[in-house]
Amino acid sequence: MVELSGVGDRCVSLLPAEALREWQAQADSTLEVCGLDLSQADLSGADLAMGLLVQTVLRGARLVGVDLYRARLDDAVLDLADLTGAEAVKAVLDGASLRGANLNGADLGSAELAGVDARSAWLRAARLDGAFLLDVDLRGADLFGASVRETSFRTELDDETCVRGLTGSLFGPAHVHEAGTRRELAGSELEAWLNSRGAAIEVLEPRGKSVSHCAKVSDSPPRRV
Repeated sequence: MVELSGVGDRCVSLLPAEALREWQAQADSTLEVCGLDLSQADLSGADLAMGLLVQTVLRGARLVGVDLYRARLDDAVLDLADLTGAEAVKAVLDGASLRGANLNGADLGSAELAGVDARSAWLRAARLDGAFLLDVDLRGADLFGASVRETSFRTELDDETCVRGLTGSLFGPAHVHEAGTRRELAGSELEAWLNSRGAAIEVLEPRGKSVSHCAKVSDSPPRRV
């Protein structure tokens, strides 16, 4: 079942397909579909700002150009989803799976990605400025032309990770997988590894203290009217 919270004392519970049509017809409503399987759904261009999609399965979904500002996608499954041009500023994707997902041109500024599996994901020209990538698996991912600015970049990388054209500044360390080994690179070593592969990156000194802006969903439940 899907629960949709809208305006005018309206709250409906419908089957997924019916609920999505109902929600799309409403104005100024917030999508709340935690834990549902919406694989292959087409929500391209939708306003999902502040939406609750915790543990939602969106495998292979079309989410082109969606607005995910401050949306909660903790533990969501977005494998092979198309998020081209998505606006996901300050979105929370902790624990999400983005394997093979297309985030080309997406804006993930100040987004929170902790424990994310983004192997073979497409992040071409994506904006990751100020984002928190903590324990993110980027092996085989394509970051061609992506930008970072004071971005926390504690990631897993390998020879298949494309960093050509990656520009800006980031905080390490990162782990590099090469020839069956895994080694940690930080500071000038990480900078040299990235830039030798076509990036133009400055690796900054570690932050004085790791800061997490993640909040539990239960800490700020949605207001239902």
